[in-house]
Amino acid sequence: MDQLNFRPKPGFHNQGPESDSFIDLDKLWSAVLRRLGIIIACVMAAIVVAGLYLFMAQPIYTAMTQILIDENLSRFAEEEENVQTAQQIDNRMSSAVEILKSKTLALRVVDEAELAQNDLIVDPPKSPGDLAKGAVRSVISAFLPGGPPASEEAARAGRREKAAAVLQQSLTVERVGRSSVIALAIRSPDPLLSAKIAKTYANAYLEEQLNANFDATERASVWLQERLTDLNARSQQAALAVEQYKIEHGLVSPRGELLSTQQLADLNSQLIVAQADAATASARYEQYKAILDQGPDAAVKNAVVSSRDTDNSILQDLRKRYTAIDDRERAIVQQYGADHPQALALKTEKEDLSRQIFAELQQLTGSFRNEYEVASSREKSLRESIEKVAGNNSEANVSMVQLAELEQKAAALKTLYQSYLARFEQASQQQSFPIAKARVISEAGVPTAPSSPRKTLTMALSVVIGLLAGGAAAALLEFRERFFRTGEDVQEKLGLRFLGYLPHVGTSKSGPVAAAAPADADVKQSPSGEGEPADFRQMMRIAVDSPRSYFAETLRNTRLACDVVLQGRKCRVIGVVSCLPGEGKSTVSANFAGLLASSGLRTLVIDADLRNPGLTKMLATEPESGLVEVALQETDWTKAVRVDRRSKLAIMPIASRGKKVAHTSELLSSSGMAQFLDSVRETFDVIVVDLAPLVPVIDAKAFEPYVDGFIFVAKWGVTPVKTVQNVLWAEPEIAAKTIGLVLNDTEMSQLSRYADPGAPEQFREQYMAYYQS
Repeated sequence: MDQLNFRPKPGFHNQGPESDSFIDLDKLWSAVLRRLGIIIACVMAAIVVAGLYLFMAQPIYTAMTQILIDENLSRFAEEEENVQTAQQIDNRMSSAVEILKSKTLALRVVDEAELAQNDLIVDPPKSPGDLAKGAVRSVISAFLPGGPPASEEAARAGRREKAAAVLQQSLTVERVGRSSVIALAIRSPDPLLSAKIAKTYANAYLEEQLNANFDATERASVWLQERLTDLNARSQQAALAVEQYKIEHGLVSPRGELLSTQQLADLNSQLIVAQADAATASARYEQYKAILDQGPDAAVKNAVVSSRDTDNSILQDLRKRYTAIDDRERAIVQQYGADHPQALALKTEKEDLSRQIFAELQQLTGSFRNEYEVASSREKSLRESIEKVAGNNSEANVSMVQLAELEQKAAALKTLYQSYLARFEQASQQQSFPIAKARVISEAGVPTAPSSPRKTLTMALSVVIGLLAGGAAAALLEFRERFFRTGEDVQEKLGLRFLGYLPHVGTSKSGPVAAAAPADADVKQSPSGEGEPADFRQMMRIAVDSPRSYFAETLRNTRLACDVVLQGRKCRVIGVVSCLPGEGKSTVSANFAGLLASSGLRTLVIDADLRNPGLTKMLATEPESGLVEVALQETDWTKAVRVDRRSKLAIMPIASRGKKVAHTSELLSSSGMAQFLDSVRETFDVIVVDLAPLVPVIDAKAFEPYVDGFIFVAKWGVTPVKTVQNVLWAEPEIAAKTIGLVLNDTEMSQLSRYADPGAPEQFREQYMAYYQS
């Protein structure tokens, strides 16, 4: 397999198939299980704090009374009022609540219940916090100049004011829903005192309402009495002024009107009648005159005489006779002709009747003309009378304007006086009205249990707060998790192959025990603090001494990855690197090389960490020569190499007493180092190189051209992910040759807590039987 397949991806992020989900419940549950200890600790701490609070807190008892604000209580003694709107009711209830909360009512309750002398109110038991504050104030006041001592009266007033302030703080007044009921609650350390204060508050409020009504009506009565006296005098003066003015200007009449006004009204009525008569007479006269103007013949034929206009029976008889003769004449003319004697006789008789009818019409027209002239004359006479009376009335009207003004003023004063008189009588009656517009509907009883602290609620709340605090602490720890915990972290965040876990390894008297991986070779004792001090010769041989252990199995997987990636090469140079010191790369190098050697491969392990040769420190004796002398060509490599008799592993150490090299990177990239590697390639199948950490020095980067593949070592839960990402991103040559990453010093018992449900780490207990120490 091409090793380029294991290069880290840009940014070293590998998004899984479920990365688009908003909340990964599996990961969330795993995080909860990981941090369950701190969550439980926070819950227990909150419960302990709540228990201390309940033990030290002063029990408080609450007594409650309910007051109904009812306008109907006074409906029998007051006039009926309009129905109030919802806004007006809300305003009234809000006002009642504020009155109950007022300082005036609190002082009244203090006086009635004699609370100024009650130490539970004036000087209640103090909590530890209050005692501490009091001590601080006492110390501060000791260094500050004090004022003159207060008098006894001032001290009583101060206790009274303090008691009222304490009452206001312990008082709760609320409207019950949208009803007209107000709930009043009082808190105090004594249940009997709470009930007493609540009852006193309710009675004080009712008395306050009665007193307020009495005071208001009393003040209104006094003011109304003064106004009535003044209005009565002014009303009488205005009435006398009206009568005096009438007498002076002669404006008195039987019907209470001006005489000229009465005459003018009568004349106007007569004028209207006269105008109607004149119009009627004129119309009849003109009608008959138009008939006469047409001549005798036309007048007889065209005249229409209404029976309403005349009672002349002669004219009516003439017209009937004329009509009958006319009909006979037409009949004879049609039958015998116009020259018939009878037709001529009838014609002569008809002409005679026509003259008689015309004469009668002339007589009627003359009588109608006389009637018209009489009506016109009467109308003219009435107009002249009206003009004369109107002239006199205009002068009287000028006086009437002033009279009307005087009468209006007198009437206004009289009406105002009557109104104030009615209000005065109403106020006088209400002044003695003994019913307030409120009543107590629920008397305050003696509480049987304290209202605070609520033990059940407090403990439940402490559990909730503990859970929240524990959740916050767990979330903080999770967000601060910057390290490698599982192989999935390695694959997602680096894009590298994960080679396995190396468990923490400690030592006991009988030998190495897989418990947790050691730190680097310069650490003298197991990080767990258990067992005997580490025997570094045993630490080099863990994989050889325990070939069926989990430790050895991880190194076998590492070897398999190297075989796949580096297949076909005659001699493989494998570098073991880490980012930081203390990550156990020397132990990994020694055990990996020992595992290869024990399998029959000719293996050489080189301690190339020139500044901190941890692999060399694992040897039983200090070498006289080593890698530095070989690279400087001062000695042959065969003389510097040590061989482990059991595993046949060849070790190239660093002589601690040899020359100190100032520029270690130049030595590792020198021609002498290249010649040394060329000379050993024919002898060994695998060369394992323990290189210096990548962050502090550049030795590994200088040695990179000679390496075929790198094994990266990171310490479980210690090596920051960001550090490894930055190093691999800054060193693309090393990243390209990195075969995979090993997580060292793994707490195997804690591994399942960091794995997702269904991950292989969750089934560790099921396959541990396959491994032996």
